Amino acid sequence: MKKLEGKVAIITGGVSGIGAATARLFAEEGAKLVLVDINEEKGQAFVEELNEAGHSEVLFVKADVANEADVKNIFDQTKEKFGSLDILFNNAGIGEVQPSHEVTFERFQQIVSIDLNAVFALSQIAIRDFFLEQGAGVIVNTASMYGWVGAAGSAAYNAAKGGVINLTRSLGVEYGEQNIRVNALCPGYIDTPIIPEDYKQVLKDTMPMKRLGTSEEMAKAVLFLASEDSSYMTGASITIDGGFTAQ
Repeated sequence: MKKLEGKVAIITGGVSGIGAATARLFAEEGAKLVLVDINEEKGQAFVEELNEAGHSEVLFVKADVANEADVKNIFDQTKEKFGSLDILFNNAGIGEVQPSHEVTFERFQQIVSIDLNAVFALSQIAIRDFFLEQGAGVIVNTASMYGWVGAAGSAAYNAAKGGVINLTRSLGVEYGEQNIRVNALCPGYIDTPIIPEDYKQVLKDTMPMKRLGTSEEMAKAVLFLASEDSSYMTGASITIDGGFTAQ
């Protein structure tokens, strides 16, 4: 029996990096997918990739998760296509490194809007319109190791990710009795194209394990949190960072 057989899962930021790796793994485990991303061209290409691999139950929805109308449309299309929802993976996020005294307030708000506010907005609709009625549901939020520790030059990102961790705790406590589980993934440095090649070795040298993590390693953790393997977990945050925050 596949771990997510027949389950419907929304994955935001679902066509690259951790989101794409999770989508591939979820599909292999029997899930029906709603992939959400702002990049329509990349989204459609990824759907084709999954279809060619034998996964036909895949829907792509172009959306800006910071836009209220777009968020509503994600759930409208999910209901129209699949009729239900079992798993929400809030994975979309942005960030940048810039001295705090140079960051505009508008940019600070934009980062927090995507990295934190959207997590609440999507979670609220999933809980209200699907999970409470069904009597069950799972939410997995992508936070970060920088939700636990500070770092120079990324105040908005760090603040938002710290907020995601405590939002995860709060929702887990609030809806535990309704069999709605809410947990968070806190990745460390992951080997993706976002990190410049000439900077990867610098990051590796800061890690006790002396390497970067992979999107596939993160996806396995998301599968654990989304499946019945973690059935007695809620309000928790799993840090997978190669030992960085243990130092």
